[in-house]
Amino acid sequence: MPRALITGITGQDGSYLAEFLLEKGYEVIGVVRRTSHHSYERIDHLIPRVRIEAADLLDQHSLTTVLQDVQPDEVYNLAAQSFVPTSFTQPVLTGEFTALGVTRILEAVRLACPTARFYQASSSEMFGKVTETPQNEDTPFYPRSPYGVAKLYAHWITVNYRESYGLHAVSGILFNHESPRRGMEFVTRKVTDGVARIARGMATELRLGNLEAQRDWGYAGDYVDAMWRMLQQDAPRDYVIGSGVTHSVGDLVRIAFERVGLDWTKYVVQDPKFYRPAEVDLLLADPSRAKADLGWAPRTTFEELVQMMVDADLERLGPG
Repeated sequence: MPRALITGITGQDGSYLAEFLLEKGYEVIGVVRRTSHHSYERIDHLIPRVRIEAADLLDQHSLTTVLQDVQPDEVYNLAAQSFVPTSFTQPVLTGEFTALGVTRILEAVRLACPTARFYQASSSEMFGKVTETPQNEDTPFYPRSPYGVAKLYAHWITVNYRESYGLHAVSGILFNHESPRRGMEFVTRKVTDGVARIARGMATELRLGNLEAQRDWGYAGDYVDAMWRMLQQDAPRDYVIGSGVTHSVGDLVRIAFERVGLDWTKYVVQDPKFYRPAEVDLLLADPSRAKADLGWAPRTTFEELVQMMVDADLERLGPG
């Protein structure tokens, strides 16, 4: 039975990846931070089937100890401070988790289980102010937020450990991927939850920022398959993962309101406080390398994703 260790298992991607690996017969170990509150809602249904270990990306010793004890075949580093607006208000903390935290876990892998295969969750936010469209593995990076900068450091330190120490370490440059398990602070979930509340008579408006920003959105449940496929390759290589289709925030809003039969223009208010200090206007993936090498392609369309998320929020809120 192969053994996989996942940091960030309580997050959106971690929960889907844990399900995916369990279905493939893996033993799954999740790394969580010790906190004073229970935050396992995304993986409550998996608790009997996964092993939970306590460690922290800010603490080198705890990471090394867990990896020494577990001796995993695969390590998936999905933990990060991952909300872009928060990275502007807490840039140092974002750097500690999202950049230096990756160095700590790579160092732990090097010391404790150097034959393990390592996956790093890179981000399309590294492209930022894009120099070409669409973006592929050779597109220059130009991050526009502390989060994007931290992810870029994490990306390059992964390359460095691969080349310096011979680790089987790869980065998946994932474009935006969403699901009903997405945090409420992210725009997709903010929209679908807001639409559900309006449809249920619990709210009368939805306040948003830039409706013109364009993203390449996909379903997180599809993207964890790509993570796994990357680690099954004979040679470590980085991949761009996305749908190859772009949509605006306005498209997201329109489709979500259409799902409940409402005209979005009657409910949406644009609020300057939700604009970023430095905007990323257009992200669009060229996932052709992933398709050719990994045989991977997304199965869920953008429209299906938005409808899935609206339906889940309606069900969560209950009858109006």
